[in-house]
Amino acid sequence: MKARFLWRAFKARYRDETAELSVIREFIRPGDTVCDIGANKGSFLWWMSRWVGPGGRVIAFEPQEELAEYLRKVCHILKLSNVTVEAKAAGAVTGTDTFYIPGETGTSPGASLNVRVSQREMCRALSVPVTTLDDYFDADCPVSVLKLDVEGAERGVFEGARRILKDRSPLLVFECEQRHLDTGDVFDVFRILEDLGYVGEFVYGKKLRPLSEFDPSIHQRQEGHRFWDAKDYCNNFVFRKGHA
Repeated sequence: MKARFLWRAFKARYRDETAELSVIREFIRPGDTVCDIGANKGSFLWWMSRWVGPGGRVIAFEPQEELAEYLRKVCHILKLSNVTVEAKAAGAVTGTDTFYIPGETGTSPGASLNVRVSQREMCRALSVPVTTLDDYFDADCPVSVLKLDVEGAERGVFEGARRILKDRSPLLVFECEQRHLDTGDVFDVFRILEDLGYVGEFVYGKKLRPLSEFDPSIHQRQEGHRFWDAKDYCNNFVFRKGHA
């Protein structure tokens, strides 16, 4: 368990998500509170825990109970005492909602509150607890980073974090894909953030490029088998308040 967890962490840092983790590293300060929303198997948690230090906090939201329990165990083994794992989703409204998990058994990285998941493939539908980030965190909490991988449910997370986005201006690192959205397009998500003073970039390879260069017809073209693995396919974004 420990070796596999660390392997995922180093693979993310030095191969698969170099740009994303590098910008998070630059932004985090010791003592900060950061969030991993849709933590799955926790490839970001090792680094976040180290970078916020013993005086900081990492909150991991993972509604799949089996994965949440796995994260709790591995964080205990590795003594990541500043990590709190919540077996709940972050969304637009606090309460409960239907969570869709692809497949008949087990966990899935494609699980989401987004109903479109169930329209694409066979899913189990479970009722899960949901919290808004504004309800979860006190107004004076120094939230500095929100990392999201929520498979099309990004808009709801941001709608439920308007106070934090307005008052705390956290760095946002998130996945957003047209193929996952049940209504509208990726620019609807971006406009929510731009209206709050954020400026976006997208990850192209291992570098950040201005959002003005992002073209869904090129960077999220839905042609061919496993089109999301194409070289030019881009689905990760970084938004910073007032960053040019």
